[in-house]
Amino acid sequence: MKYITKIKPVKHKKTSHKGENGLALIIGGSKDYTGTLALAGLAALRTGTDIVTIAAPEKAAWAINCLSPDLITKKFKGEYFTKKHVKDILKLSKGFDAVLIGNGLGPKNKQALEFAKLVIKQINKPLVVDADGIKAISINDVDNAIITPHIPELELFLKNSKINKNIIKKIINEKNIIKKAKLIQKTLKIKNNVILLKGKTDAIISKDKIIYNKTGNEAMTVAGTGDVLAGIALGFLAQGLNLMDAACNAAYINGKIGDYEKKKKGYSFIASDLIEDYKKVIKKR
Repeated sequence: MKYITKIKPVKHKKTSHKGENGLALIIGGSKDYTGTLALAGLAALRTGTDIVTIAAPEKAAWAINCLSPDLITKKFKGEYFTKKHVKDILKLSKGFDAVLIGNGLGPKNKQALEFAKLVIKQINKPLVVDADGIKAISINDVDNAIITPHIPELELFLKNSKINKNIIKKIINEKNIIKKAKLIQKTLKIKNNVILLKGKTDAIISKDKIIYNKTGNEAMTVAGTGDVLAGIALGFLAQGLNLMDAACNAAYINGKIGDYEKKKKGYSFIASDLIEDYKKVIKKR
C-alpha cells in the first residue's frame, strides 16, 4: 500500500514570461452556482499557474469578476450552458494547457449535463472532470482526464458506464479502501485516465497503479473543499505534470491544508480558508 508523502514540484525558469507557466481554463457555473468556480480558479492560481480563465454563463461570470480581480472570465449568454455553446467552448479551449469542467453546471439541468458530455468527448486537452461533469459521462466518454468523484458520484459514474448492478453494489459497499480501489481498477476500462476517489483515505487509481492519500479529515465535508481540490489538480496539470502526479499533489495538498485548518479552527473553517492558507502549509511549489 503506497501512500503519498510529498508533492511533485514544478519549476519555473527564471527567464520565463507570463503564460509560460500554465494557462488554465475552467468551464462551469450557472445562475445558481458561482462560488464553486471562484474557489477552483483561485486554488489553481495558488499552485503557481500563471493565468486562470473561467468560462461561465454571463451572470455567473460577472459575479466572479466581483469576487476576485485575479480571475479572467469569458461570458456566455443564458443562465446555463447548453449544446449551442459547445462549438464556442471547444474553440476557446484551444488556447489553454489544461481544462477543468463540471463545477456548478447545475446537477438537475439536463441541457447543461448534455453540454458537458459533448465537450468532454470532443475536447483535446488534459482534463479535470469534477462535480456535475462526472454525472454527465461514462468512462467511454473521457480520455486523458483526472476524474474526481466522491462515493455518490462514483456510483452514478459506474451506472453511466454500464457496470453490472451487483458489481456496483459490491464496490460501493466495500469498506476496505484497498479492496475498493482494486475493484474499481479491475472493473473500469480506465484507459488514459486517473480516478481520484475522495474519502477518509483517498485512492488515486490509474489502469496500472494505485496510490493512497491519508491527509485530510472529517471537517472537510464543508462545501467547496472538492472545488479547491479540483482547482489544485488543474493548476498542476496546466504547469505540465502528468495526470497521476497532478492528482496525487491535489489530494495530498488539499488534505494537508485541511488538517492545518482543523487544528487551528476546529470545525469552523470554510473552503476559502484552504486557499488563503495555502502558502502557510505548502512551502514549495
